[in-house]
Amino acid sequence: MLLASLVGTTIEFFDFYIYATAAVLVFPQLFFPPGDPTTATLQSFATFALAFIARPFGSALFGHFGDRVGRKATLVAALLTMGISTVVIGLLPTYAQAGIAAPLLLALCRLGQGVGLGGEWGGAVLLATENAPPGRRAWYGMFPQLGAPIGFLLSTGVFLALTHWMRDEAFLAWGWRIPFLASAVLVAVGLWVRLRITETPEFQRAVAREERVRLPMAAVVRHHPFALASGTVALVATFVLFYLMTVFALSWGTSKLGYSREHFLLLQMLGVLCFALTIPLSARYADRHGRRNAMIVATVLIIAFGFAFAPLLGSGSGWGVLAFLALGFGAMGLTYGPCGTILAEMFPTAVRYTGASLAFNAAGILGASPAPYIATRLGERYGLASVGWYLAAMGVLTLLALLTVRRDPPRERP
Repeated sequence: MLLASLVGTTIEFFDFYIYATAAVLVFPQLFFPPGDPTTATLQSFATFALAFIARPFGSALFGHFGDRVGRKATLVAALLTMGISTVVIGLLPTYAQAGIAAPLLLALCRLGQGVGLGGEWGGAVLLATENAPPGRRAWYGMFPQLGAPIGFLLSTGVFLALTHWMRDEAFLAWGWRIPFLASAVLVAVGLWVRLRITETPEFQRAVAREERVRLPMAAVVRHHPFALASGTVALVATFVLFYLMTVFALSWGTSKLGYSREHFLLLQMLGVLCFALTIPLSARYADRHGRRNAMIVATVLIIAFGFAFAPLLGSGSGWGVLAFLALGFGAMGLTYGPCGTILAEMFPTAVRYTGASLAFNAAGILGASPAPYIATRLGERYGLASVGWYLAAMGVLTLLALLTVRRDPPRERP
């Protein structure tokens, strides 16, 4: 079960992140009208944000079947949706070949990615946490979370290798398509793993007790609106931080700070190692001291990091940028490790897939989708310090939401 949850989220996040990297390095040049580079980058970021708008729809769609039919079948369907959308991106014509149809098709595929990931994350977390023994739910719940840094390392590693071994002309002509097309192989492996798993014990017990509800989405909105709202806002800083550390930092580093693509991608990979290392640390802490306490500690560190944002990233030193990435990604792991478990515990089994997925992906809309765009605008107009203040403000908002979250899981009822 843990392998199935880890492999699936790794593949899904690999697909998601290769788009994020290409949105900085490739798409502004190939899929939008030639002209001002900053405008093209902002347009590319707009298509990047579409996935976060689509993710709650994926949560509602796949969450319905995950709570009604089961976790296994729904996870297989979500993986296929994400995989097909990603492979098709690798086959799309560019703006020079198809004109305005190119960015429209790119946006459509990005919507498909968002729908697939919207259904993937919640099911993978439940696959782990609903099989966890007593006292180890956060530890089990961190395995699908590890898919995020592993997927990022794989996607960044692929682009790093391509930019190292290929000339810019070849990379822009056809090399960028390789990661998207190669996703087909990873999806095939993921499907093989997922088709071999069984249903979770908690879902089987819910079926035996006839606890399933006809419309899980309606039940979440009607019976658990506070859990949905507080869970959403409690993850806003998590999303803002991650996409500032990845998409915005890569864009700013290669355009404003003078780093080559290869150099900055390598620095990001080193930083993501800190992300991967702090996820299990936070999970251990969460099992011992509580999920909410672990998230509160991580959020306070994110707020503090906001004030170090500009001095480190804008230091003009490679060591300063590396410290920026290590600290930022380290804080990301501390908040990301327990976030899946805390959301799963906020909803009863009968609507858990829908509720946890909706809260997670609604937080993506509020936090991740506008973050690169807002940060780029702030950085251009007011300097890097304003980007750090933006992060700190989102951290304060998240901290207030976490203080309203109950310490214990809610009573099991639909």
